[in-house]
Amino acid sequence: MRAVLLTGYGGYDQLHYRTDVPQPEPAPGEVLIQVGACGVNNTDVWTREGAYGASEQSGWQGSAFSFPRIQGADIVGRIAAVGAGTDAARIGQRVMVNPTLYGTSGDGLFDATYLGSERNGGFAEWVCVPDANAHAITSTLADHELASFMTSYLTAEHMLNRAALKAGETILVTGASGGVGSALVQLATLRGARVVAVIGRGKEAHLAALGVEAFILRDDPDYAATLARQLPAVAVNVVADVVAGDKVPVLLDLLAVGGRYVTAGAIAGPMVAIDWRKLYLKHLTLLGATMGTQAEAGQIVRYVASGQLKPLIAGIYPLAQLVQAQQAFQTRSHFGKLVITL
Repeated sequence: MRAVLLTGYGGYDQLHYRTDVPQPEPAPGEVLIQVGACGVNNTDVWTREGAYGASEQSGWQGSAFSFPRIQGADIVGRIAAVGAGTDAARIGQRVMVNPTLYGTSGDGLFDATYLGSERNGGFAEWVCVPDANAHAITSTLADHELASFMTSYLTAEHMLNRAALKAGETILVTGASGGVGSALVQLATLRGARVVAVIGRGKEAHLAALGVEAFILRDDPDYAATLARQLPAVAVNVVADVVAGDKVPVLLDLLAVGGRYVTAGAIAGPMVAIDWRKLYLKHLTLLGATMGTQAEAGQIVRYVASGQLKPLIAGIYPLAQLVQAQQAFQTRSHFGKLVITL
């Protein structure tokens, strides 16, 4: 089959397009999917770079894994075959894949692995996944549109559930023009919340169309004053942060008493210094969130099937141009999802 193999940690030269990769066969409890499209994510880049390890190169799980590896988490396609113990009636179903491979501790998130990192993913013509991870979808959206949702929106839905965002509250979203950020905007709006977006210059029109009510530019010297001009007397109840870096203390200051700060990323830097007194004097809650549950994945599929989420597509690339897609992704100049089609 056609596939792109990651042959080691490093640069784009570690990605190799091949046409002679053996087609996988579904094990018991698995399904074989003919891939129609697969979205590009930060996880693909960071895994290639080995950036998840604190002291050594590693994949998403934080430990080394074997090469070659087929990356790609946001898989959409049709079930072509099933393994033993799996309902054969599933053959032919169109599916969106939850890339989280749950472990056995707690709710399975804390020892989970990930498609495209610890196990082969969807930058290939065929992929095998656990039966439970292949969520049937009925939709008029094209494969490349469906492939824009699962990874980012699952992360965002889990963040909002961790923060217990309610209708009528105000949420501030950092990195709002990115995949998880724009997902947070749509999902928070669905909950009836008021959304404030922190973005780079030039992305305002896209987000205003999604319901954002106030904007703060990343390099703004006074976040509080800018927010007060646009939304006088409005308190921020929740910060949903996928950026981190030196703006974290500023965002903590914006939170109202009893506010919640939930984070699922650190693209601006993982090491942050804060005034610890702000945390206890304002009764703030700090929350971490990663991936999402199988139930939350099902909720994303229902939102998509009912037309409540809008696909945001910035570019479509054939499988042979995965390197070009990742290069475009890393410029951060696009709005919406970059997708590989097969």
